[in-house]
Amino acid sequence: MIRFSKYIWLYIVLSSVILVPGVYSLVRWGLKPSIDFTGGTVLEVQLEKTISKDMVNSIVKKNSIDLIEVSSGEKNIYIFRMKATSDTKLDAFQKDLQKESGDKLIILKKDTVGPLIGKELLAKAVVASLLVLIAILSYVAYAFKSVKFGIAAIIALIHDVLVVFSSFSLLGHFMGIEVDTLFVTAFLTTMSFSVHDTIVIFDRIREYRKKDTRTSLTTISDVALTETMGRSLVNSFTIIFMLLSLVLMGGESVRWFAAALLIGTITGTYSSPFVATPIVLLLDMWERRKK
Repeated sequence: MIRFSKYIWLYIVLSSVILVPGVYSLVRWGLKPSIDFTGGTVLEVQLEKTISKDMVNSIVKKNSIDLIEVSSGEKNIYIFRMKATSDTKLDAFQKDLQKESGDKLIILKKDTVGPLIGKELLAKAVVASLLVLIAILSYVAYAFKSVKFGIAAIIALIHDVLVVFSSFSLLGHFMGIEVDTLFVTAFLTTMSFSVHDTIVIFDRIREYRKKDTRTSLTTISDVALTETMGRSLVNSFTIIFMLLSLVLMGGESVRWFAAALLIGTITGTYSSPFVATPIVLLLDMWERRKK
């Protein structure tokens, strides 16, 4: 048996080192929303040859495009972000781009989202997250006949979501990475994964508590963590390796979605034994001292 409970202070320090700069970034700079939430048009094209910034500005001015940002990548891929633009203007803009670059123009992505739809998506994402939190707290508290298990699961879940959000706040500020509807899918998946592993550990603790009521909860939790750690790591690493391959070799359109899932999987694997379980132990200590 490994005495995991001896190092609760270490888990607090490690989580603080990760969360403090991330939360600071989140409060100061926030997230960089994509047009999915702000409304607008994004056009991603691959051209035959590179065109200059002055030429892009000239084409934009000619077609009266309200350009917000333009970025370029490998293989002459250009991403144009602009305010909501009609199909007629976009078609003319594409023809001028093709004319200046050569005969070849491949449209990789073309999306237009109105500002009202963007606000509606954001509102729905917030509502969905709150409903998930309430459902998880209710289920865990009912299943384990103790509110402290439900509180511990929710705090661990909030810890994981904060890690994902703060990571993308830093990425958005320093690398210009935007959050879109795929990011919402990623953090909702992170919430699910976080609780999934926590439930396995809590269930093992409950099982031993039924068999042995004399042994302290600290010892029982150490036994439960020792027995479930191997299973948790094997399960998580199969997911981590797959997501890592998508981040490194996947296309641009899914890279940051996979990165969000990867961060969520890693922090979810960490938080179940090293955040949720210590919180249960601390709450149990506080409860016994109060009595």
